[in-house]
Amino acid sequence: MARLRLGPVLRYVDEEAATVWVEASRPCVAEVRCADGASGTAQTFQIDGHHYALVPVGGLTPGTETAYEVILDGGTVWPEPDSRFPASTIRTPAYEAADSAVRVTFGSCRWAAPPASGSSWRERGRELGGEHDPVGPDALDTLAARLAADPTAERPDVLVLLGDQVYADETSPATQEWLARRRDLDEPPGTQVADYQEYTHLYYESWLDPEIRWLLSTVPSCMLFDDHDVIDDWNTSAAWLRDMRATPWWQERILSGLMSYWVHQHIGNLHPSDLAEDPVYAAVRATPDGTDALREFAARADADPTCARWSYRRDFGRVRLVMIDTRAARVLDEENRAMLDPDEERWVREQVLDGQESAPGAYDHLLIGSSLPWLLPHLIHDAENWNAAMCHGERGARWARRGEKLRRRADLEHWPAFPTSFDTLTDLVAEAGGGPAAPATVSVLGGDVHHAYIAEPVWPAQASAEGAASGPAPTSRILQLTCSPVHNSIPGYMRLAFRFGWSRWGRAIGRGLARHARAATPRVHWRRSGGPWFGNHLMTLTLRGRSADLSLDQADARQGLVRRDHRKIT
Repeated sequence: MARLRLGPVLRYVDEEAATVWVEASRPCVAEVRCADGASGTAQTFQIDGHHYALVPVGGLTPGTETAYEVILDGGTVWPEPDSRFPASTIRTPAYEAADSAVRVTFGSCRWAAPPASGSSWRERGRELGGEHDPVGPDALDTLAARLAADPTAERPDVLVLLGDQVYADETSPATQEWLARRRDLDEPPGTQVADYQEYTHLYYESWLDPEIRWLLSTVPSCMLFDDHDVIDDWNTSAAWLRDMRATPWWQERILSGLMSYWVHQHIGNLHPSDLAEDPVYAAVRATPDGTDALREFAARADADPTCARWSYRRDFGRVRLVMIDTRAARVLDEENRAMLDPDEERWVREQVLDGQESAPGAYDHLLIGSSLPWLLPHLIHDAENWNAAMCHGERGARWARRGEKLRRRADLEHWPAFPTSFDTLTDLVAEAGGGPAAPATVSVLGGDVHHAYIAEPVWPAQASAEGAASGPAPTSRILQLTCSPVHNSIPGYMRLAFRFGWSRWGRAIGRGLARHARAATPRVHWRRSGGPWFGNHLMTLTLRGRSADLSLDQADARQGLVRRDHRKIT
């Protein structure tokens, strides 16, 4: 009988359909059978000796919740016998209901917690808060504990994970011991992962955590990669990429990273109809072993970013989420440097503005998911903008060489390090937030920077003494909402740097850097209206009609998730 190796992971859910991802121990037919009679089946596909299925479940009833089982070749493998967790369920929305709300919980950067098999969630919480876990309790673990302890508690309608779901370049001691049994860690890439099999081990370490496994089985999720899913500073610059491609181990690393992301994260992001039309998904499933087909796709995607689209859109009633790939879609040539290639940029614009031509528009709230924040502390923004100008040669070849070294050492590769792309995103946010069909809110969701904050832009037309207005100001409430990490840490000196970056003195130094770089004044000004908060966090937006509430919860070893901030946005 086939065994369940990983999963189930509840991915796409709408009013009548869902998808459930599983990994089995051998080829088999995977079935999801719901208590209300809805069901779905899928034949597993094979990648490098592993067997996966993404099971489409149809016939669900809007506005209901139903428990489900996972069955492999006729044998029930989920829920596990004597599980201490409540039943895994699929909860379908009813967007037309008058009191319908969409709860979006998001965060990024989760280092897998040390294993604690056999312990209760309370014991595990104490363990993770103590000396065994130097980065503190895991916010996803504590969310799972809250929901498992109180099934009536409000739970997210979707969990949005904004990157660094696994750390391919910062492996745990347990993983390093496992790697050492496979190969010589004195040879590159050392304690980093090297191939597809090692990537699968990272997902086992992360998703077999009992709390995380149950949480992902019952709360739908949307996912997006960031650099550590492949390697720190992934696609920082053309020079960085040339150096990496010159190393003997990089080709296998990048192909395995893209392949494992496609399997474990990407396909579950897609609408079932889009999945059915996806040529890569069809090619992988059309053969007994889809490894070569997926590897060929990964090679094309690495060589030419326009061959793959990792960005995607999800609509939750009148809430739209557009998730933007800020890593693989980059243009790295210094003369044409951009966060998104032209085709990707057009696609993002089309998805954001689709249906917003008339009043009322297609949505009441727009969420733009970007692993990298759009609005950063002012000093950091200006430093990245300055560095981009230096690397471009604005002050000569000598400054360009220095700028490239600094760019890599200081991770200067967020939106302001791509000045044209920063302006393009700013203009798109303003356009989406203006006019008679404007939504109530436009929120850019970000992570990466290992702290949480709220920043609010002010267009020149809205500000006093800021010069002549370049156009009408948006009417939507527009926010940068940054939540990171879910489970990681930040050195004390970086905490001071982030605080200083928001200060009046930090802004003054930033203006000096901008003058040295001959940089144009940003098209938008912004202020910090919340934070910075340090620790392991999750943010939740509760969207009902045209109203929006925001809460920030921090993981605490003794108290679980503790509310650190709550505010009404509209």
